[in-house]
Amino acid sequence: MNKALVAVIILSFTLSSCNMLRKGRNGGKDDGQIVGEKSSTWTPQRPKGMVPIPSGSFVLGQTDYDFTFDNYAPVRTVSVSGFYMDDTETTNSEYRVFVNYVKDSIARTMLAEKAAELGFDPTNPGSGEQTGIAAFRYISGSEDGEKTAWDEYVEQNSTGRDGDLPIDQRKLNWDQELFWDKYEYPDVDYAATIDQLYYAPEERFNNERLIDVRKLKFKYVWVDQEGAARQSGNSDTFRIDFRHEEEVSVYPDTTVWVRDFNYSHNDPMHENYFWHQAYSDYPVVGVTWHQAMAYCAYKTKKHNDYLSGRKKRSGVSNKVIDYRLPTEIEWEYAARGGLQDAPYPWGGPYLTDDRGCYLANFKPKRGDYIEDQGKGYMYTGPVKTFHANGYGLYDMAGNVAEWTSSSYDKAFYQMTSTLNPTMARDRSDKKAVRGGSWKDIGYLLMVSARDWEVQDSARSYIGFRTVQSFPEGSKIKFKTRR
Repeated sequence: MNKALVAVIILSFTLSSCNMLRKGRNGGKDDGQIVGEKSSTWTPQRPKGMVPIPSGSFVLGQTDYDFTFDNYAPVRTVSVSGFYMDDTETTNSEYRVFVNYVKDSIARTMLAEKAAELGFDPTNPGSGEQTGIAAFRYISGSEDGEKTAWDEYVEQNSTGRDGDLPIDQRKLNWDQELFWDKYEYPDVDYAATIDQLYYAPEERFNNERLIDVRKLKFKYVWVDQEGAARQSGNSDTFRIDFRHEEEVSVYPDTTVWVRDFNYSHNDPMHENYFWHQAYSDYPVVGVTWHQAMAYCAYKTKKHNDYLSGRKKRSGVSNKVIDYRLPTEIEWEYAARGGLQDAPYPWGGPYLTDDRGCYLANFKPKRGDYIEDQGKGYMYTGPVKTFHANGYGLYDMAGNVAEWTSSSYDKAFYQMTSTLNPTMARDRSDKKAVRGGSWKDIGYLLMVSARDWEVQDSARSYIGFRTVQSFPEGSKIKFKTRR
């Protein structure tokens, strides 16, 4: 057979095969009818450290128990959509990841700005080496000088509305290691820049160089979706009206251990609790509601940054569903662990098991914070010390109380919807706090017990955990209660 004819046959077969692969529904032809893109069933990936909570309905509020406390929790049946929830409260070690990210991003931004101030030209990486500017390493793309069309566009249009250059994390080089040891600083300009992150000499004790935590601020943007949904008419400033920029100081208030208790020697907790390795697996405290919300925004950003990097390698585009604080009703639904009308996450009605051991970290008696010698703790305890509830959630009662996203209102149970009820975040500066803590009596450990705190307040007994929604009908393997 003629070689040319063989080549033509092979080429024709190859093109035919490629066309077959490109054909989708309706044979890949446009016959004037709308045919949706075919997709397989999407199964969400369970985030690390989180457990799935199935959709369902439950009886909200107090049942079978009559208390003298005014709890504002009348009985009502509501329905809740499914979501993932952290199986433990956010720990000190997890929150330190957030603090360290903010510290590093600020340092890199300062170094990049210093390089620009000293005249480093990003299009000529050698200019930094020739002038001895180590800070040039922290500008993205400075290794090879290559810039995309998008990079050039951002540079040409980088001036903000107020004439300031916005901090654009995409322009920072995160592959370059930072030097924190003062004896390893590469040059004087680097030293002068980094030193601005530390307390000034007149504010130091015993000449100890420590990071000035007042400078550790995280910026993020959120949209008031509820307010936008209720807006009538079309306004040119519609999106701007409901766009909110937040700048939050992220370092926990460690002085809460002293301020929360009068005439009490809690100085060791104030000095060591957040940063010392011994407390890494203990729940973070001293965080305000705003700081908890900022942590959720960072957790979402961190996950999305990873997926964005993976997209560059695989070409697959994806975006994570936002992490957030649970609503007050989501929290109570999850705390019940699938049990109806039970007073505690483990069921009840007792606070001890059949061996007389307490089932949570709380204040068992007046003045006695540590009666249970087996698992007794003066303050908070390590997460996962006590048994999980039916959904696999630890410390839904005791250890630390937890922030929710819902504003607090006495009439909340009566006035809200029975479908995923909540109260808008901006309705009040009082935010619902649930679960009871290490300093509370047994009553506040009940799943129906309600409490609140002002959103700007930080306490030694309030922490938080995050949730992530997933679509209805997702194929998820849920924990079966034993």
